[in-house]
Amino acid sequence: MNKWESADLVLKNIVKQFDDGSGQKVTAVNDLSLTIKKGEFVTLLGPSGCGKTTTLRMIAGFEPLNSGEIYLGGRQIDEVPAFERNMPMVFQSYALFPHLSIFENVAYGLRARKVENKVIKNDVDMALQLVNLEGLEGRYPGELSGGQQQRVALARALVLKPKIILFDEPLSNLDAKLRTQTRLEIKRVQKMLGITAIYVTHDQEEALSMSDQVIVMNKGEIVQAGPPEEIYNRPNSIFVADFIGDANFIDVDVLEVKDKIIAVNLQNQTLEINKGNSYQDIKAGEKVYLSIKPEAVNVNQNGAKFSGNLYSTSFLGANTEYEIEFENIIISSVQKNSESDLKTLTYGSKVSIDFNVDYLQILRKE
Repeated sequence: MNKWESADLVLKNIVKQFDDGSGQKVTAVNDLSLTIKKGEFVTLLGPSGCGKTTTLRMIAGFEPLNSGEIYLGGRQIDEVPAFERNMPMVFQSYALFPHLSIFENVAYGLRARKVENKVIKNDVDMALQLVNLEGLEGRYPGELSGGQQQRVALARALVLKPKIILFDEPLSNLDAKLRTQTRLEIKRVQKMLGITAIYVTHDQEEALSMSDQVIVMNKGEIVQAGPPEEIYNRPNSIFVADFIGDANFIDVDVLEVKDKIIAVNLQNQTLEINKGNSYQDIKAGEKVYLSIKPEAVNVNQNGAKFSGNLYSTSFLGANTEYEIEFENIIISSVQKNSESDLKTLTYGSKVSIDFNVDYLQILRKE
């Protein structure tokens, strides 16, 4: 399969405001700039109301900009109508026509463009083959599962051979197993074709597993952008650390800052942390947060350096989540069941705690 023509997308200082009904303006997207490279899979990630869907709608041409510019392949397109941008969107609701066959649903955009029937047949067959739905073209949407319907929606977008394909929380209506299967299918097709993809979600796992770049948004602005591993392991703020991976936050005092080490006081003992894990210029004497992912908290009965008391356990299948009373707060630890020696412990039992220092961060309080 030859890769399709794709393109860079550049957003320059885009702003979107809405009227709140009382004559006041509410800023949904504030001076946002972003460059998406040709062939990248980029996810806009953030909580409800952060501006991610509004940004996607401006890219698609569904929402006008109050100010700013959008460029596709070097061409300014912010005044170009949506139907001329060739950026189809795959929606959460599938948006299939129930009275049309699967073939006709996929062919709909081509017929609207008055493409010849022979070309339509070839292109629809190819699109259905790409999403593994060949042989189902004669069925109707109501005869397919939710996952199959979403793949029809994907095929309908792909058949137009777009430079960029847009996804607006497309997997929200699927159960957990179908979500996993469908996101793998989307990623496979995107990489095979080399098409640029922009994906909106509030689901951290989707964003981390599918993306080349994750754009974390809050209150209409980009708060961090980077590869998934960087976003997860090196968040640049308390907001990102808390939103991505449910970090624990412990109040600590900075004792000393060396070339490569930040030393903090924890339970009246010194804990040394890799300075390179922190984006911020931390000074000795500051009161800061120690940010710790649950998987970096090791809980055992082996007499480690720090201690706490078991507060609760939650069986998660292959793993168990332990909540521990530690330094007057509750911190969580996720451990593989095969490696845990805590199965016989009860509420209030004293446990030992150590930390994987490679995954600890110091974050200044906001």
